[in-house]
Amino acid sequence: MTDLPIVRLRPKAEARALRHGFPWVYADELVTDRRTKALAPGAFAVLEDAERRPLGVVTVNGASKILARMMDRDPAAEIDRAWIAARLARALSLRSRLHEAPFYRLVHAEADGLPGVVIDRFGDAAVIQPNAAWSEAMIADIAAALAEVAGVSTIVKNGSGRARSLEGLPEETVLLSGALAGPVPVPMNGAVYMADLLGGQKTGLFFDQRPNHAFAARLAKGAQVLDVFSHVGGFALAALAGGAARAVSVDASAAALDLARAGAEAMGVAARFETRRGDAFAEMEALGAEGAGFDLVVCDPPAFAPAKPALEAGLRAYERVARLAAPLVAPGGYLCLCSCSHAADLTQFRNASARGIGRGGRRAQLLHTGFAGPDHPQLPQLAESGYLKALFFRLDG
Repeated sequence: MTDLPIVRLRPKAEARALRHGFPWVYADELVTDRRTKALAPGAFAVLEDAERRPLGVVTVNGASKILARMMDRDPAAEIDRAWIAARLARALSLRSRLHEAPFYRLVHAEADGLPGVVIDRFGDAAVIQPNAAWSEAMIADIAAALAEVAGVSTIVKNGSGRARSLEGLPEETVLLSGALAGPVPVPMNGAVYMADLLGGQKTGLFFDQRPNHAFAARLAKGAQVLDVFSHVGGFALAALAGGAARAVSVDASAAALDLARAGAEAMGVAARFETRRGDAFAEMEALGAEGAGFDLVVCDPPAFAPAKPALEAGLRAYERVARLAAPLVAPGGYLCLCSCSHAADLTQFRNASARGIGRGGRRAQLLHTGFAGPDHPQLPQLAESGYLKALFFRLDG
């Protein structure tokens, strides 16, 4: 038995997908009577199908298009600190098996059973992104459980980004516990990255590209490398760790490039590392006008198609990236094109990339398709949890 309020699916709503693991209920699928509308954002309720059969405990947010998110299939579950700690312990057991050093994505939202919650770990520090209303309301419990389970002493709440705005949540980044003296050095694939946990983009570093950094490093020995949309030096520093002769990072953010240079200095490769600050498209056009050529070119832009309404414009942007990047690749060299847009599926992104390469006057072999690392597990029923694609091409002469 439970004291939680009850919310109910509309008669024509599809309960089968929910029973098979789909975690979301959209606004047009739920009966929104006065009682449902009166629930505070992030409140918990028991979800029933149209025949009043319980489906589990959900969190409800009337300000979101995702009106309800499945928390637990047990309708008698109590969502408290102990419940959160159990989910964190399960997530930690996977990451501890995958990685010897404690630098990884610890919680990947729905795929780890904590809807809307992202946690990245940086040694003794962690960054929580509470992107759903329930996690905002329970941030103190999440932080306490995190400290208990993972043993971290420094915890940052990063309350920024598009996902929070879609939930009707304000932007706020604060240090919840511990202290930070500056950027945190992160070892990964033989490189050292400097992560700004309080002022950097997202949580400060993109752990999802770890396996793609490693594949790029295999192509980079002795190579001239260009890393466009570089952030804190993602592919460039991995390439230098893999033996690249020279790497150039291009990004619009001076702060990100400062962190990239600090990483190169920490690795002892600063003499082989250069930066160019500016709009990525303009910089690629300028490099083309200069007649520059590189053995490996990587383009890892932000999400051009974060949602379906932006899909067509996003695909045109990905095509343009490929068109500008392809002429910068030396004969027989390599081009890596990335997308973190879940609205653009692999086939659409691959086709846009191939069109761009062709429009750039080059022909290509597709060598490898990469995805996010296993510390970013996918929920099979939720396509949005598998967003990252990385395409590696070898270009002809």
